[in-house]
Amino acid sequence: MAGIRLPPEDADVSQAARQVSAVDLISDDDRSVAADSWSIKSEYGSTLDDEQRHADATEALSAAAYRAPSDYSSDKEEPDAEAVSSLLGFQSYWDATYADELANFREHGHAGEVWFGADVMEIVASWTKTLCLGVSQRHLPNHVDNANHVSAGEPEKELSSWSVLDVGTGNGLLLQELAKQGFSDLTGTDYSEGAIDLARSLADRAEFTNIKFLVDDVLDTKLDKKFQLVVDKGTLDAIGLHPDGPLKRLMYWDSISGLVASGGLLVITSCNSTKDELIQEVEAFNQRSGASPESDTTVDLDASRDPPPFQYIDHVRSYPTFTFGGSVGSRVATVAFLRN
Repeated sequence: MAGIRLPPEDADVSQAARQVSAVDLISDDDRSVAADSWSIKSEYGSTLDDEQRHADATEALSAAAYRAPSDYSSDKEEPDAEAVSSLLGFQSYWDATYADELANFREHGHAGEVWFGADVMEIVASWTKTLCLGVSQRHLPNHVDNANHVSAGEPEKELSSWSVLDVGTGNGLLLQELAKQGFSDLTGTDYSEGAIDLARSLADRAEFTNIKFLVDDVLDTKLDKKFQLVVDKGTLDAIGLHPDGPLKRLMYWDSISGLVASGGLLVITSCNSTKDELIQEVEAFNQRSGASPESDTTVDLDASRDPPPFQYIDHVRSYPTFTFGGSVGSRVATVAFLRN
């Protein structure tokens, strides 16, 4: 991250003046929208009260309005939603967030925020269970043939045999939901140590002792194991919000393809990309990997050519999530891909 560029004289005075001006430029509406983005309400409780969230949002808007020039972004004269959102692309933001949530858990027992909300998490977990059972029994949508399927048997035993990885697990609550659905070989990773500490504490409290949590960055993973199911709830979104997000998204696909076992599933939940956009991104990765550009990623492939790394197989219909000022602020898409 580039350092702040200051004029050679009266640097401290000039910087202070710019910070005061930034606060003056921020409207009450800007503070409200940014504060809402800080805390997506859920039944698990909010980490910060409204006054504190508004104060944090004001500070962030001030920083975003006068970010230093860099090789990845142009200077902007006024704060905008894109500048504020880009804070979510930095590890320092998540380290601070989970430090607060861990302290709040220890003091009040709150689990913290559920990214996209508890309803979305439950829908994703239930739909993923159904999809995995379909893969096990070779009942796949879109006529996709899975030659590497898991042998059919009792549903409970089938799910217990699936190895599951949640990348960017955060507080780990999605893994708890998957455990309730019958999965038992569960691992969560996050590059924030605070997130892993919180996830372990919450799992221990809920007596999900079978869930493993590790500090690991999906863009530079140290994992040497492939998983039959890899889930991503908002991690690709956050990666894309970094100033050099396009490059990091390329790194993401290179890394994630090495974590999904052949015949396994990748399930991505996103509020920043539609189903079609995620499919296009996967098709671009398939082409970079040497798959034929004209290969249809939704149908059976001709045996005479190598199949693409990923095939789209299904998605969950988009549904509303959190709101800004009473109106819908985002819609979520969950898309599943089969690893060939």
